[in-house]
Amino acid sequence: MTTTHSGNSIAVRGLRKTYGDKVVLDGLDLTIAAGEVFALLGPNGSGKTTTVNILSTLLPADAGTVEVGGHDLADDADGIRSVIGVTGQFAALDDLLTGRENLRLMADLRHLGRAAGAARVDDLLAQFGLTDAADKPVSTYSGGMKRRLDLAMTLVSTPDVIFLDEPTTGLDPRSRRDLWETIAGLAHSGVTILLTTQYLEEADQLADRIAVLDAGRIVAEGTAGDLKKLVHGAAVRLVFTDDTDFDRAAATFPDAVAHAAGRRVDVPTDDTVRTLREALSRIESENLELADVSIHTPTLDDVFFALTGHRPASEGPGTEAVDQPVAVDQTTTHSEGVPR
Repeated sequence: MTTTHSGNSIAVRGLRKTYGDKVVLDGLDLTIAAGEVFALLGPNGSGKTTTVNILSTLLPADAGTVEVGGHDLADDADGIRSVIGVTGQFAALDDLLTGRENLRLMADLRHLGRAAGAARVDDLLAQFGLTDAADKPVSTYSGGMKRRLDLAMTLVSTPDVIFLDEPTTGLDPRSRRDLWETIAGLAHSGVTILLTTQYLEEADQLADRIAVLDAGRIVAEGTAGDLKKLVHGAAVRLVFTDDTDFDRAAATFPDAVAHAAGRRVDVPTDDTVRTLREALSRIESENLELADVSIHTPTLDDVFFALTGHRPASEGPGTEAVDQPVAVDQTTTHSEGVPR
């Protein structure tokens, strides 16, 4: 994770967006510090993609104020586009071109010049582990390679702020973790990152702070540790060798939750050593035979479900529905002042 710098890179107040009678964003407030990795976590249709589209100037808001990198959305959208990079849910690549050609196209759009552009392309190919595949058509790339190239295109002109909208959707677990390492490296370089995701582990691994978005509103915000404290679910998990000891343990701990299928008894705890010691002392005094003992603490999955009533996305490949289709010129997907 990064060390938060002074000053705010993104400030959002009262952001509102509707489509007909459907309210997608309902008075959204966000403050993200410069150099921070901020995860916007929420189920499908919660407003994550709509938020990114508005903050990256791709979609107008109905109400509210937005500042990104010191530029006001209402008065200086071009200023915002000059300091941001955007990687959307779906890779904005030309499959008929090679990886190098895709990057050179973006360098030309950014007016880097022939020599500077070529040098930047070579640097990015090396940084993202794509040098060996640089001159092969993108149509031959794996999903993970395409996502890395997509992110590399976002970085052609070194943005101060990057929006990553569901960057690992559809990737296999190994490719997802490779991309996590890349994102973590960007964070350590001081780039401000707004990450939208419904993968709990992703937010836990990458984000300095997390906001849970549901029905267009922030329902909780803080570090992963802060959010986990909102859910009271810590327990000493006791697993027994036979049904007799399991039944006796369930009677010994009347406040515990008993799971007969696994001969497991979950004893509520206040996360102190004293509670664990007391539970084990009672087990010993009753001469109960333990097969296993462990401490369970709430996870972001527990927080997510408790706050939104939705199950989180699985860690396998899947698809994420965007909040609302937005027709834009594909060249703006990586925009930093790219003509629209």
